[in-house]
Amino acid sequence: HRETAEAWECALLQRTGPSALLLTRQKIPTLAGTGTGGVAKGGYVLSGPPQGLPCKVILMGTGSETHLAVKAQELLAAEKIGAQVVSLPCWELFLEQPQSYRDAVLPPSVTKRVSVEAGIAQGWHQFIGLQGTHIGLTTYGASAPYEKIYADRGITAEAVAKAAKG
Repeated sequence: HRETAEAWECALLQRTGPSALLLTRQKIPTLAGTGTGGVAKGGYVLSGPPQGLPCKVILMGTGSETHLAVKAQELLAAEKIGAQVVSLPCWELFLEQPQSYRDAVLPPSVTKRVSVEAGIAQGWHQFIGLQGTHIGLTTYGASAPYEKIYADRGITAEAVAKAAKG
């Protein structure tokens, strides 16, 4: 919700070329940490590791699946594994940022990374690297409420947490 408002503002006031907002019809939670201006940079740290835990893994999402990364962060924290959640709503804008900013959001020293997106995995390799993994759909044609499809296809917070520990 807040990211959508930021994206709209960015498209109208900051971008000079065409923009597209790709939105969901799903009822998703409004996440704490959104609405901080990070959308204009294409990506930002939504939630750092819980206090006292070093960052061992980065969990990434682009929109309606980001709440799964936040839930996975909570599951990992219960096992004393520090995870940082990154929202990457616009890869193109993120790649336009200075390397120092991109490294602050995606520290190169944290090579264990998990992306979660119901769409295809194409393109995620540039952010998850060789030691990362992607949680998402690999087939098309299913029709059901998203919660059922996610559960049937393994797009869950538990799957993200398991991939982070793998």
